[in-house]
Amino acid sequence: MTALLGTALWGIAVADFRERTRRPAYLVTLAAAVGLGWLAVPPADSVWVILDAGGYRGLYDGAWVGTATALAGGLWLMLGGFYVVRGTVTRDRLTGVGQVLAGTPMSRTTYLAGKFLSNLLVLASMAGVLALTALGLQIARGESYAMEPVALLAPFVLFTVPVLAVTSAAAVLFETIRPLRAGLGNIVWFVVWMSLLLGSSGVPFGGFDAVAASMQSSVVEQGLTPAGEFSLGLTEVGEPLRVFDWDGLVPSAGLMVGRLVVLLAAVLLAVLPALWFDRFDASRAAGSPVFAGGAGGAGGAEPVRTPAPVPGGRAAGTASAVSVDSMTSARTGTRPGLGRMVAGELRVLTSDLPRWWWLVALGLNVAAVVVGEPGTALLAAAWIWPVLVWSRLGTQHLEHGLDTLLGAYPGTLHRVTAQWVAGVALTAVTAVGPLANMLLAGESVRAAHWAAGALVIPSLALLLGTVTRTPRVFQVLYLVVWYMALNEVAGFDLMGIVLDGAGRPAGPSAVVVSGAALCMTAAALAVRRVQHLRR
Repeated sequence: MTALLGTALWGIAVADFRERTRRPAYLVTLAAAVGLGWLAVPPADSVWVILDAGGYRGLYDGAWVGTATALAGGLWLMLGGFYVVRGTVTRDRLTGVGQVLAGTPMSRTTYLAGKFLSNLLVLASMAGVLALTALGLQIARGESYAMEPVALLAPFVLFTVPVLAVTSAAAVLFETIRPLRAGLGNIVWFVVWMSLLLGSSGVPFGGFDAVAASMQSSVVEQGLTPAGEFSLGLTEVGEPLRVFDWDGLVPSAGLMVGRLVVLLAAVLLAVLPALWFDRFDASRAAGSPVFAGGAGGAGGAEPVRTPAPVPGGRAAGTASAVSVDSMTSARTGTRPGLGRMVAGELRVLTSDLPRWWWLVALGLNVAAVVVGEPGTALLAAAWIWPVLVWSRLGTQHLEHGLDTLLGAYPGTLHRVTAQWVAGVALTAVTAVGPLANMLLAGESVRAAHWAAGALVIPSLALLLGTVTRTPRVFQVLYLVVWYMALNEVAGFDLMGIVLDGAGRPAGPSAVVVSGAALCMTAAALAVRRVQHLRR
């Protein structure tokens, strides 16, 4: 019996691993991890660094390169990796695989443990590629050619693997809690990630103090004086970091025990939902696509090819009506007007939004008008509220299982354009209050940046949704961009939130942002056209 359960556990893990490593989102996250590895080991003359040892950096040998990439990789994979691995339980629910598994002797604990192991395998594969990238960067930088596999890999085992284990367990946990199955869970995880990041000096679940103390000791022993604080995170320094020799961290027994405790806690967290997991009981499954675990809102499961059940049939019915109208027009050799198609796409985007969603959006706009000043806080709030709706652009036909049906309709240009216009209209409506204040105050420059933001946000969502075929990539990327802009990092401000001393937008010009929006929309159209021709 034990052998049978072990086989089932491994079978679930391997099957999910193979399926998810073939998705575009996996490749996107992996590419970002490799890019982060490059930033963690920058050229010697770079003023952009991730690991700063008080104005110094270690010689680019196995110890330093491994530590820098392992710490940076843990940060990124905890965030981006979560959005890659989540959704497998939801997918089993939507495709009917869960109902089949429910008829087997497999226990809830075994099933959840298999999903946890699958998640961990996916994230560990990314960490493995990052370790190979670190080795390649060590050779490319040319400061040390000594091969030190233990020194290179030990930081990944010590710091990265425990973080990935917790991330894998959290992905399973979120899918068993109804409100967190949907896109809301993606936002909650971002908040959790930021909280852990800020509360642990950039190294979730501790360990950075030990690394910093080891580096500081080496700096002092070599007769050098630290010129600042030890920090982890992408920062710009005044001049390239000076070099010292660091042999690597010798972990204490307490540190190693602490990491083992994290691993054990991750395993317990993964199997804890066995206490309430519904075991794919259809009578207990519910949720709207955006807010309660449907195909689109889950943001985790690859959209299925059959229509997903939607309570009340509102969103699915609207999508079907739009698609049938398109198919009828295709048969008669005519196309519906653009206005009619835009109206249909707007219904698809908004038909399943609850009344309280609209009340919150209305409240933000009313507050902006009452305040009488286009404050950045209200504008930022207005343009984070629809993030789950924007993320459906480019994926709504997949979310309702209409990809094959709409594939027979040749009007790719009209459909993509209608989706984009619908997204722009929704974006404008959610922040019309701040715009009104800008116009009344005569702030035409800020109004131009507002207009550029209204164009670029749906353009980015449409492009990422079309390319990756999942809403998750936009959700995480936009949250990062929005958070950086909120913290006054002007280079990330695409919406006119960051102001200079004179009260003018400090980010990229409205012309540049608008041009980028049009280029992204054109790229989305080209990708969709290629997808259509490959059918």
